Amino acid sequence: MSAPSPDRLDQLRAPVHWQAVDFISDLHLQPGEPQTFEVWRAMLQRPVSERPDALFILGDLFEVWVGDDVLASTASTDQAFWRACAEALRVFSVHTPVYFMAGNRDFLLGAQGLHACGMHGLSDPTTFDFLGQHWLLSHGDALCLADTDYMRFRAQVRQPSWQRDFLAQPLSERTAIARDLREQSEARKRNTANDPSLWADVDAAAARAALQATGAHTLIHGHTHRPAVHALGDGLQRVVLSDWDAAAHPPRAEVLRLDAQGLRRVPLPLS
Repeated sequence: MSAPSPDRLDQLRAPVHWQAVDFISDLHLQPGEPQTFEVWRAMLQRPVSERPDALFILGDLFEVWVGDDVLASTASTDQAFWRACAEALRVFSVHTPVYFMAGNRDFLLGAQGLHACGMHGLSDPTTFDFLGQHWLLSHGDALCLADTDYMRFRAQVRQPSWQRDFLAQPLSERTAIARDLREQSEARKRNTANDPSLWADVDAAAARAALQATGAHTLIHGHTHRPAVHALGDGLQRVVLSDWDAAAHPPRAEVLRLDAQGLRRVPLPLS
């Protein structure tokens, strides 16, 4: 099986003065889970001296994003939460660049939302040149080829015509549709929770092909919520980011730091 061809492949070269960058994904920020939001906001409020040179968010920062107008519309009961998220990012980005790649939950974050958050948008996938090496960044959902139902859904909702029609609906209707889709997703998770063999994962052959096509040696991605390092042969590998849930037992919140020492996971303070 082969991965679908991306519409556009971004190429990002780090400035020569960068010494460390952080990667996060799958925080699924939402009003109903304040613990994760507070851990994330505390991370953004660290002194500039303790920060990386750049922060990369590889998708699903938000549990759902139904349009950039959630930041301004008084019809949104959660407007204050989304505005607090945008403000935290905007303030952080004044001193530290933030790069955002859409996930399967927040792919409708558009130019207006990116600007409000002070973030630079990245296509999926993106190649990243840093410290003399070539890395491949992705959310990861486009490589879960065995999840055929989701792949059909993804192909539909990534169409500009579908997005245009969806965003033309009133905010209340978009919010209701998103709520129904989340409930269906949670139901599927419950049905497969006790059988890992049913969980969709990144296709190893597709990941290997993507790395070979771009000349990268390591794919960094999220989406699967299963942090690990997978060897793909011939020195190629994929590194999976952790999801975040500060209310879980045990809680989860970490960044993946890349610097001259390589890749390492850095747990964040939870209190």
